[in-house]
Amino acid sequence: MLDTEIVREVCVDPRSARQIANEFRRRVEEGLRIRPAGSARKDPEGLLSIGYSPRYRFDVFGVEFYLTNVRDDDNFRFFVAYVVIQGETSAYPRIFYKDSSLVWRSPTHYIRSDQDNWIGKGDLKTGMVDGVLMEYSAEETTNLPLEIQSPLDILSRRAGHIRNDRRAVDLVLRRAPDGRFEPYQDFLAPRRRAMSDPENLVHGGESIAGFEREGDPASLQFVPGYEPDFERGVIEHKSQMSRFYDGAVEKFRILSRNQQIQYQFCASPGRIWIIPPQTLTTELSSYGVRTVDVNAHEDLFVPGYEYHYIDDSEDPPELVSQIPKGYAGEANLVDPSRADASAWLEKLPVIQEFRRKVPLPG
Repeated sequence: MLDTEIVREVCVDPRSARQIANEFRRRVEEGLRIRPAGSARKDPEGLLSIGYSPRYRFDVFGVEFYLTNVRDDDNFRFFVAYVVIQGETSAYPRIFYKDSSLVWRSPTHYIRSDQDNWIGKGDLKTGMVDGVLMEYSAEETTNLPLEIQSPLDILSRRAGHIRNDRRAVDLVLRRAPDGRFEPYQDFLAPRRRAMSDPENLVHGGESIAGFEREGDPASLQFVPGYEPDFERGVIEHKSQMSRFYDGAVEKFRILSRNQQIQYQFCASPGRIWIIPPQTLTTELSSYGVRTVDVNAHEDLFVPGYEYHYIDDSEDPPELVSQIPKGYAGEANLVDPSRADASAWLEKLPVIQEFRRKVPLPG
């Protein structure tokens, strides 16, 4: 059975960028092996001489994270991060990027061709889509620990000029052929091992929240004990600014009533949404992510803005939407392919309870 721990805050190493870089280079000279999955595997240490020397560091659960300055590749904002697991002699370069829901993720691989430009979104799961049982990429399996979301936010704001970088993904991530949506074994094996022990499964691997009536947000129900504990369970509150969300965003990390899982609530002007919950387990894989999941209905975790647009490449044009039918609002001013989902979110009883019980600044 995996260990668990409640961590209230992860602090960034206060040393200078030069000290962090020198420490990492010294460790490499002393035998720490850099092991990229991408094209840099031909010359791993060359990453340090072409601009990917780390400048920041923090640690949690015996795992050290070394990060470069934040960068941008026109698709997302990201760090190149080196993950060093305690007791191992390897440093795994990974991409840590920020999704539009404002959660930081560690993608599994990427596809780039004339047909596809796609970044790996985690393990495959099965579910019903329009009455058909289908496999889908469970993006929450790439979410980095909720405990390190705040330090990543802090470090992403430290950079002045953000460098445009279109080569890092190829250097760091494994390139997959078209149609390869399943991650490779270096991502899957730790998950399969951890979840093979029934004692590690949250609620026996079953969903901890769902809807009694499909498409009805008011019918949301939690398995008793797994509801967020708004009175005693708030363990972290941090603020950040987001142009995408029209200003300040307050992030609250909140334990469940049975203290077995944790949530992150995000509150921006006019909308509140929930990041998929996580366990409190301390085992992280070389991708920096947890190895066990919390299962719940995905419509509970619709972000403040979500995809909702007409795909003109189809004949006839087709509506693409990840907002429950009938609840899409106005298009986002920064990204018109995403629409306001607050009409759905504000009818969720758990969001209503959050508004009543958790004080917001201002």
